Amino acid sequence: MRRRRGLLLGLVVLLAGCHSSSDVCEPYTDPTPRLAVISAYEPEFQEIKKRTSIGETYIINGRSFHTGQLEGNDVVVFMSGVSMVNAAMTTQTALDHFHINGIVVSGIAGGVNPVLSIGDVVVPEQWGQYQEQLLARETSDGWELGWHTDDYSNYGMMFPQRVSVTRSGGRPDAEKTLFWFPVDEEMLSVARQVAPRAELQRCTSRTDCLGSDPLIVAGGNGVSGPTFVDNAAYRDWVWESFQANALDMETAAVAHVAYANDVPYIAFRSLSDLAGGGPGANEMGVFYKLASANSAEVVVAFLQAWQER
Repeated sequence: MRRRRGLLLGLVVLLAGCHSSSDVCEPYTDPTPRLAVISAYEPEFQEIKKRTSIGETYIINGRSFHTGQLEGNDVVVFMSGVSMVNAAMTTQTALDHFHINGIVVSGIAGGVNPVLSIGDVVVPEQWGQYQEQLLARETSDGWELGWHTDDYSNYGMMFPQRVSVTRSGGRPDAEKTLFWFPVDEEMLSVARQVAPRAELQRCTSRTDCLGSDPLIVAGGNGVSGPTFVDNAAYRDWVWESFQANALDMETAAVAHVAYANDVPYIAFRSLSDLAGGGPGANEMGVFYKLASANSAEVVVAFLQAWQER
C-alpha cells in the first residue's frame, strides 16, 4: 500500500505545475512547456494573434488564453489588460495554469530617450517600477523622507522607491528590495542578433509617415507605472533620473511576477508617442497601429531565432 501511495504521489508531482520543490503543486490546465506572449490591449494583441496558429482557447478569470504555435515555438498568447494590476494578475494566472518557460511582452510605449523616435522598437535590459513613490511631507527645511530613500531624484514631492519582493525557491517571506528587474541574458542576446531580420513599417494605412526609418535598440532601461504620461517636463525628469528609453504601464509588473516565479522574461516595445515630448498633440492616436505592428515584427524575428538557437 505504501509503495502504491508513493507511486501515485510521484505521478501527481510529475503532472503538477511547480516552479520548485518548496511550492504547493497544482495540475496545469495545459502541461506543454510554452512561452507566454503577452500584449496589454487589443491592437497590440491582434498583431500577435494573427501571426499565431491557435489550437485551444481557455477562459480563465474572464480572460482568453490561446495555446498554439508561433514561429515554431509552443506558446500561450493572451491580452493582459492595461496597467500594472491587470498585467501582474494575468501573468500570474498564466503561470498558475500553464507550464511557462519564458515570457515575452509585445506592445507600444511612450518614448523617453530624446534621440529615439516614434516607430522605433526598444528592448530594454531592465525594467523598474518608477511610480512606486513616497509623497513626501513638506517642511520649512525641505522634504521630510522619514525612513524612505532618495536613491533617485525626486519630481517635487514624489520620491521613487524600491519594491519588496520574494522569490520561488527562496526562504518563505524573506523579502528583499529591488528597483530594477533584469531581463533574461540569453533572450537579450538573441534579441540583439535579430535586428537586421525585422522589417519595420514607416507609414500607417492612412499614409501618415515617419520622418525616418525606425530603429531597433536593444539595451538600456525601461520604466512602468499606472499613469499615462503626456507631459514634457515629467518626461524630461524620467530621462534624467532613470535613463529610460521608454515608459509604459505594464512591463515592470510582468517583470516583478517573472522574478517572483523565477521565470525568464523579455519585453519589446515600439514607440507610439513621445510621452508629451512631441511638438503638437499626443501622437498615439495616429501611430499606435504602426507601433503595434513594429513591435510584433521584432517579436516574430526574435521567436524565429529563439526556436533556431
